[in-house]
Amino acid sequence: MKKTMMLAAFLAASQAQAHVTLEQATGVADTYQKLTFRVGHGCDGSPTKSITVLLPESVIGTKPMQKAGWKIKTVEGKLSVPVEAHGRKITTAVREVTWTGGPLADEFFDEFTVQSKLPAEAGKLYFRVVQECVKGSMAWDEMPGEAGVKLKAPAPALDVLPADGAAHQH
Repeated sequence: MKKTMMLAAFLAASQAQAHVTLEQATGVADTYQKLTFRVGHGCDGSPTKSITVLLPESVIGTKPMQKAGWKIKTVEGKLSVPVEAHGRKITTAVREVTWTGGPLADEFFDEFTVQSKLPAEAGKLYFRVVQECVKGSMAWDEMPGEAGVKLKAPAPALDVLPADGAAHQH
């Protein structure tokens, strides 16, 4: 019982520290994945009115999920290195997705979802996120540097695991 209470206290404290995070910790290389970005709070108590997710260069084929009460805008950009998908050469892809609406009150959380094709190579991906609030904004874009240095506004991260013969999917 005591361990359960300690675990509950730890989880509550870690959630209070939560910022914009990814629901998924891992994804499989060269597959389409559902990526859900969780917004845990507003900006210093101010409600969230938009979320923009900036996609890493190696992520393509992104389609955002609609949300009631929110409008979606995507921005396409040129890829520095074209990729092949379904027998076609892809030179541009969605580089950012913005949901505008709400507002999402500080005392609530919500999720914003896309489907994207992950790169063929395994490794860590970082998704920079900009949270605009009624008063102020926050850029969740810090990348790990020195070991042991705690980040104040970390970018959500995804560990891309080797495909190991994963089946083709959409």
